[in-house]
Amino acid sequence: MKKLLFTCLALFVVIACQAQDILTKRNGDELQVKVQEITLTEVKYKRFDNLEGPLISILKSEVFMIKYENGSKTVITAEPAQQATTPSPGYYQPEQQHLKLSGPRLGFTVLSSRLVDNLEEEHQETVSPFITQFGWQFETRIFTLENGTSGLFEFVPLVGGLEQGKFLPSLSALVGIRGPKGMEFGVGPNVSVAGAGLVFAAGTNFQSQGINFPVNVAFAPSKDGARFSVLFGFNSRRY
Repeated sequence: MKKLLFTCLALFVVIACQAQDILTKRNGDELQVKVQEITLTEVKYKRFDNLEGPLISILKSEVFMIKYENGSKTVITAEPAQQATTPSPGYYQPEQQHLKLSGPRLGFTVLSSRLVDNLEEEHQETVSPFITQFGWQFETRIFTLENGTSGLFEFVPLVGGLEQGKFLPSLSALVGIRGPKGMEFGVGPNVSVAGAGLVFAAGTNFQSQGINFPVNVAFAPSKDGARFSVLFGFNSRRY
């Protein structure tokens, strides 16, 4: 009888041990649990000695191995997929990297009345205050920070007044900053028929069907008057 009871007790212990899962943490701790769910970032379980108790969650990155009641094992050797794909501090998405907006530019410039009068008096150029602009923007990236912000040097030659039969060239060289989403600001020297001075520019970029559509506004004050310009462009370069 004693042997039978001992045998039954031993079988009960073996069955009980096999009915639980063993969760081994990376720090060496072993927990007797009943695993309920494994997600990309967590392992959810109930304590084996309190199966009616609350559901407990532990980060998957803290778990080294799970030994199930049927004897199979799962060894977690890599970081959770969610942690691998979630941007960490200093990470920036590929579409934010190295945005390059070199390409054709077209738009218009509005001249102040003082500048129109000065062109007529000193340069014998009679022009309308509203002139079209055609040209190209060349740019060189100086640096790119980890958050996607870039330092730029931009070179923008333009020809205006063609719709009036005029040839009014201008040349701008700007040093600026472009944010990871395309917003940019720049300042630099400008030379045109109206004279030399500084130009202040700002802009942004819109994307559609893989095409960039940059839009820039510029203000060029001088002792002879001011100019305000709006330029549009396009290119298919992503980076």
